[in-house]
Amino acid sequence: MAPSNSVELRIRDAKPTMTRVERAVAEYVEPRLAMVRGMSIKQLAQNSRTSEASVLRFCKTLGYSGYRDFSLSLSAALGSEREDEERRYTDIRPGDSLDTIIENVSFNNRRSIEETLAVLDREEMARAVALVCGAPRVDWYGLGASGLVCADAEQKFMRINKRCQAFVDGHSIQTAAVLLQPGDVAVLASNSGTTSDILDALELVQAAGAKSIAMTRYSKSPLALGADVVLRISTPEVTFRSGAMGSRIAMLNLVDILFSGVASAQYEQIKGCLARTRDALASRHRE
Repeated sequence: MAPSNSVELRIRDAKPTMTRVERAVAEYVEPRLAMVRGMSIKQLAQNSRTSEASVLRFCKTLGYSGYRDFSLSLSAALGSEREDEERRYTDIRPGDSLDTIIENVSFNNRRSIEETLAVLDREEMARAVALVCGAPRVDWYGLGASGLVCADAEQKFMRINKRCQAFVDGHSIQTAAVLLQPGDVAVLASNSGTTSDILDALELVQAAGAKSIAMTRYSKSPLALGADVVLRISTPEVTFRSGAMGSRIAMLNLVDILFSGVASAQYEQIKGCLARTRDALASRHRE
């Protein structure tokens, strides 16, 4: 993981909800992290053509207590330099060799998981595990690549006899959401947190009295702000649809964590299910 990664992550993920002046600070800071490390708040304000108050708001938007906290965090990150510092997310490019593609895609996937772990709130994950453990029914809602994540979750939770189903198109999502009951849980997956079908479903989930778990990138997106529990991911900023690779990998990793957490918490009740499903699947491969 790149040394300044935690600071870069905070800037990247907070950018969409920054004010105009906060974004001006961010645009100056991002490509000059090493240079900014030695600046006073006054110097940064002057160089970014903003004010000290704007720089302070920028720091607090990133989750730091103030400029000193931001500066110390940046110094610590830059001080932990590693050999792969220069490596960055790489999108699909014409003419790359297969070896380069293998290395870049694998690197991007690793970074998606590592950076997601850096922003994941452990307490929120614990709340998600508790909600799923106690839910009579768990629905998974997602479109496109997020829908594939939902299908994976359905397959996993089926193995421990959890009433769980994936819905991956707008009509079925709406139909399922209106039939939820209090105590049920809906997991809504959307990288942007602004997908209209998913936001409509969130309203229906809330109206039904069920609980909602958002799996999304931005902490201030409409989906994150409206859900009962938020499981954040972090994905690369890329131009082409390879961006869906990062979000899918990050979400799949969260599904594995959630599933393992639920299975561990209810192990005595579900160990028989795991054994029976394992034996049933193994029997299909016997000659």
